[in-house]
Amino acid sequence: MARALVPVRPRLLSVRQLERVEPQLARALGLDPARHVSAGLVTCDQDDSLYAALDHATKFAEVDVVYAKSFYAGSGHASGPTSGEILGVLAGSNPDDVAEGLWALREALTSRISFFTFEGLTGPAFFPHVIAETGRYLAPLAGVPVGSPLAYLIATPNEALVGLDAALKAAPVTLVKFFGPPTETNFAGGYLSGALADVEAAAAAFVDAVESVVTRPLAGLVRPMRERK
Repeated sequence: MARALVPVRPRLLSVRQLERVEPQLARALGLDPARHVSAGLVTCDQDDSLYAALDHATKFAEVDVVYAKSFYAGSGHASGPTSGEILGVLAGSNPDDVAEGLWALREALTSRISFFTFEGLTGPAFFPHVIAETGRYLAPLAGVPVGSPLAYLIATPNEALVGLDAALKAAPVTLVKFFGPPTETNFAGGYLSGALADVEAAAAAFVDAVESVVTRPLAGLVRPMRERK
């Protein structure tokens, strides 16, 4: 019987809005001066949750994700109490649009997006997230049209690889982006595209495979018959 999933809710660690970004900093961050005047800066203790939340913000406000990078070794080894494991930057032509984007991001992290663990186990955390309609940030990164469904699947290295194998076998989905281990935070995973029902089935298979590795990590160690005496 499959174990219940327990959400590990992400925490926003710092949020600041620059109503008018200084031009030199704007250029350094990659802002388009014709479209980006104001910017919102966010740090979070879960990088993949924030990537998904940044994408969510583009569906609810006239903002672009102009910068998003994970920090090395994860939030457990952060450089400071508000660093977490990622910095994301939203930008728009109007401070009100950026404020709206930041609020949409916050709402998504509060209620829709998180890592999970299995009930009764201490870890590890993993990210079996399904996006019914991608926004303007993740869609081009995945190479799919805006609005396409996407399974965003992340776990610790061996769990991720076994999980992706199971996910790809479970439904007619395509691995459109692969994050080979180690990522900056020492995880692995990928984006899978397809019809919504198919990416949901793939994500469910990913969860089952991750559980199998977590609960029986040495199950693949079997002495070959040909070597037995």
